[in-house]
Amino acid sequence: MFSREWILATALVLAGAAVCARLGVWQLDRLAQRRAFNAHVTSMRALPPLDLNADADSDLAALEYRAVTALGTYDFANQVALRNQYYEGRYGYHLLTPLLLFDGRAILVDRGWIPAEGNDSPAGWTRYETAAPAMVEGVMRLGAAKIPFGANPDPTLSPAQSRLDFWNFVNIERLAAQIPYPILPAYIQPNPDAAASTPPIAQQPTIELTEGPHFGYALQWFAFAAILLVGYPFFIRKHIGVDSA
Repeated sequence: MFSREWILATALVLAGAAVCARLGVWQLDRLAQRRAFNAHVTSMRALPPLDLNADADSDLAALEYRAVTALGTYDFANQVALRNQYYEGRYGYHLLTPLLLFDGRAILVDRGWIPAEGNDSPAGWTRYETAAPAMVEGVMRLGAAKIPFGANPDPTLSPAQSRLDFWNFVNIERLAAQIPYPILPAYIQPNPDAAASTPPIAQQPTIELTEGPHFGYALQWFAFAAILLVGYPFFIRKHIGVDSA
């Protein structure tokens, strides 16, 4: 295996087996992350709804996917729209509106989908304003901690700009910079109404609490590594035997 004739092939086989084994470990890491996520969501769903008006001290960063309620007044002057949102195949936006709580705090609310037609500027959003106060029941979500690979980040403000009206992601840290009062480090996705047909239409992503294919993929990669390491010596032995004959 380590003779001059076979050293290059042996090195390639060992490298290939190492890569396969590393990919297997990576899939096991993905499985562990998936299990931790599933456990977190399950634990949050088991908790009673968090009343933001009564509980001002909760660590919202640790409560993603927990049910939440909030009573307050919408600040439509500082709402923004999220691009690339779809409802029944139609392109549109989601309205992200600050909800002013009565104790002086504020939290962003993803009020839901509106069609793109006629809504290419904030002037068109006034038709979706509702009377105050508003009771919101939904799920706690965190903003985008990092931009997904290959996605378009939100543009930075030019010197002449004071705000962005359209965003690609719920970047709460950046959104807070253009809102004239402090906002909480999370936002609410209201519970969908199956009978709703008038925008804004609240939406929540479907979460599948499964382990996915990661364990099966890990076994495959480890199997490929074993085939290379076990099969290669037999291949050399057979090849040498043929040459000797």
